[in-house]
Amino acid sequence: MEGKIYGVLLTFTPAAASTILRFFKDTKTNSKDYDAVFTGDLGIIGKSLLISLAKTEGYNLSENLFDFGEMIFDIKEQDVHSGGSGCGCSAVMMASYIMDMMKRGNLKNILYCATGALLSPTTVMQGESIPGICHLVNIKNSI
Repeated sequence: MEGKIYGVLLTFTPAAASTILRFFKDTKTNSKDYDAVFTGDLGIIGKSLLISLAKTEGYNLSENLFDFGEMIFDIKEQDVHSGGSGCGCSAVMMASYIMDMMKRGNLKNILYCATGALLSPTTVMQGESIPGICHLVNIKNSI
C-alpha cells in the first residue's frame, strides 16, 4: 500500500483541476471570462490545492473560484473537517442560491464543476484509492 494517496479530498482536487484546465484550453478562455467558477466540495484544503495546480499551468483561479462546501459550512463555528458531500453541496447550492442569483441577474456566466467520487465497497476493502471525478457545465443567463 505504500506510495498510494488516500483521502477523498485529494482525489477530487486533481479531477477538478484536470476538467477545469482542459475546458479553459479547449475553449481558449480563462477564469476571468466567467462571473464565477463553482466546485462541489473541495473544502478549504482542496480549494487551495486547486488554485496552486491552476497557477502551475498559468491560470489564476484565486479571484472567482468558490467552493460550495466552504460556502455552506463555517469552519470556525462547525466541526465539519473541511466540508461535506460534494454531490449534496452541489445540489443544494445550485438549486437554491446560485439559481436565485442567476434569476436576479447577479450571475450571467458561470462554470458549475461538481466533484464526486466513484465509491465501491470492493475497492475500499481491497485498499485501493477512490477515483475522483468532476463534470463541468457552463451555464449562461440571457436575462
